[in-house]
Amino acid sequence: MQQLLDLVDVATRAAERAAAYLRAAAPPGSQAWTAKDKNDFVTEVDRHSETLIVEALTHLVPGSRVVGEELSPDAARAGDVVWVVDPLDGTTNFLHRYPHYAVSVGCMVRGELCVGVVHDVPRNLVYRGATGHGAWLGDTRLEVSRETDPSRALIGTGFPYKRLEDIDVYLRQLGTVLRNAGGVRRAGTASLDLADVAQGRFGAFWELLLAPWDKAAGAVLVREAGGVVTTLEGSSDIVQHGSIVAGSPAMHGRLRDLLRKV
Repeated sequence: MQQLLDLVDVATRAAERAAAYLRAAAPPGSQAWTAKDKNDFVTEVDRHSETLIVEALTHLVPGSRVVGEELSPDAARAGDVVWVVDPLDGTTNFLHRYPHYAVSVGCMVRGELCVGVVHDVPRNLVYRGATGHGAWLGDTRLEVSRETDPSRALIGTGFPYKRLEDIDVYLRQLGTVLRNAGGVRRAGTASLDLADVAQGRFGAFWELLLAPWDKAAGAVLVREAGGVVTTLEGSSDIVQHGSIVAGSPAMHGRLRDLLRKV
């Protein structure tokens, strides 16, 4: 247990270092954006944020590996301690000065996802969690929603902005959820969406395609807050490119059933 808490502290310190840099950085003009894919931009700010995180993590935990969105997305995930990092989750929000973006640091120990830290940069809030230790915001322990009536639940989602061939399927899913939920929200930062599930704001959340670094840290928060996180197909192995459904035990099952019918 103490070893996990030590890793939480390391992740928190690394995320805080990057968050301080991001708060001071001015969003670059569009001429400095690089398109990795359609509607998926990266800048030197993202890369420098990841450099700061990697330096902190590998200095504080020598021999650990980092799988990062910008500098090492294809790094091997095998090892005693492997960090899964998004140095700027919500890059598009950041670029347009929309104040909803985060630093996300997850950690796998011998292949098991067990530590997650999400730093809400504009609000300077730090969510942290570890297997068996719960999920926390400051001194407040997080708990998923107790709502069991879907018609009263608020559901989070993410658009398939990279894989446009999924739009038709997604729109059918969205229509189905809208007919059965109290409301649907999309803010564009998956790690913070998962933090909202963990603290009971969202009853559940889904997205058709996320990368491992988009969801690793947030998944720990949800699970440690009493929730369930799987792929749309039901696999608990979410540290891969693919879908995600997260929510309270009641809402996760209801949402997944709705989506699978579509």
